[in-house]
Amino acid sequence: MDSYKEELNKRIYNPIENIDSLKGFEIISESMVYKILDLFGRNSLLSMLYQIGVGPGEVISKRLKEKYSRNEFEIIEALIVLMDELKEFYSIKVRKIEYFDDLIRIEIENYCFLRESIKHRDKLKYGKAFCRINKGYFETAFKKLLGEKIKKIEINFLENDPQKDVCIEELNFYF
Repeated sequence: MDSYKEELNKRIYNPIENIDSLKGFEIISESMVYKILDLFGRNSLLSMLYQIGVGPGEVISKRLKEKYSRNEFEIIEALIVLMDELKEFYSIKVRKIEYFDDLIRIEIENYCFLRESIKHRDKLKYGKAFCRINKGYFETAFKKLLGEKIKKIEINFLENDPQKDVCIEELNFYF
């Protein structure tokens, strides 16, 4: 019986360093998105993915308020503080800042931690359902960091830039 067990272990052994966690995450993510879509419909899917981002958005904003002993930040200051904290997960470059009477619009290039997962899965697309996680995360974090001075915050996908390997997005801060 022990020789059978040894032979079995030889046949199934795979060194831990061979494990591809990202690929596993990609497969599960794609499956999760489409299973929720099939079971509950598009509106529920979008709401669920958005809410998945809300929780961590609340956590990061609370942590930053405590870290800086502040309840509110200015828009550019909030962007700097938040992105400095999230360098492990995001690479963002500001392309344009526009000031209007009731709006500040910031156009960015965004390479996020979800990008590689989307890149390798046929059904997941940039700026679509799976990206609602980031939308919920950033909109919530900014709302909490900016406080009452901002009426509404929107983050919108504009396009994918395959040459730069980034998403082009806009951050709209309404007064």
